Amino acid sequence: AAPLALAIAPTRELALQVTRELEWLYEPTGAAIASCVGGMDMRTERRVLERGAHIVVGTPGRLRDHITRNSLNMSELKAVVLDEADEMLDLGFREDLEFILDAAPAERRTLMFSATVPRAIATLAKGYQRDAVRISASGEEKQHLDIEYRALSVAQPDRENAIINVLRYYEAKNALVFCNTRAAVNHLTARFNNRNFSVVALSGELSQNERSHALQAMRDGRAKVCIATDVAARGIDLPNLELVIHADLPTNPETLLHRSGRTGRAGRKGVSALIVPNSARRRTERLLQSAGLAAT
Repeated sequence: AAPLALAIAPTRELALQVTRELEWLYEPTGAAIASCVGGMDMRTERRVLERGAHIVVGTPGRLRDHITRNSLNMSELKAVVLDEADEMLDLGFREDLEFILDAAPAERRTLMFSATVPRAIATLAKGYQRDAVRISASGEEKQHLDIEYRALSVAQPDRENAIINVLRYYEAKNALVFCNTRAAVNHLTARFNNRNFSVVALSGELSQNERSHALQAMRDGRAKVCIATDVAARGIDLPNLELVIHADLPTNPETLLHRSGRTGRAGRKGVSALIVPNSARRRTERLLQSAGLAAT
């Protein structure tokens, strides 16, 4: 049977996470859930779609491929959900999203979920939603009450030692260290390996298989530290994350909130530590102020 609902997510990890949650949620009903994501075998996905699925979850590019090849029947869709809509536009998926929405029945319901609502999202909503109701949940600042912010002022040569000291001080089960470039991720990963930390790296140069192995190592405890760029960390799900370290300072308050919001979830406490070179103290103060946060 043709699917009744379609959920679109910006990254493979997030799409697969949504798939797992929907399988758990709909298990008592017997509903069939299918995933269509880049990096997976397209022929296997096609066979699953041919058998029939009530809900399909996927990434924009792969969904567009299936529609183009007539392996995804859009004719019976009642609802389309765009998860992390702002991130999908940031990642350049606007054309794919418009193609998918144009292929869906005009009378379907369109739901968009987005942490921020920039002009591009408002324009997309206006073009594809009818009589839409906008619901604003509490701001991210409210959700950060379970996060303790620490700003550690260090001389530039002591930066790496400061990161290592923070990791040792908190002894977190899981820690996520953010860098601004792939080169910085690779450099820190090599240094941490030399110090005998169980560490994995996430950057854009990894294959899907390598990303999956790295994340699984974090989930099952073989690795305790994940070093990542902002783009590579999008959509990843690391349960029980206790510590976020900003090895490189975020460039804007939204990125600071997005990074830090990986910890302190579901009632758990978390720590977000900013490594602040002496030359960047004023910039860090402005960054925290813009985000409505205070650090000790």
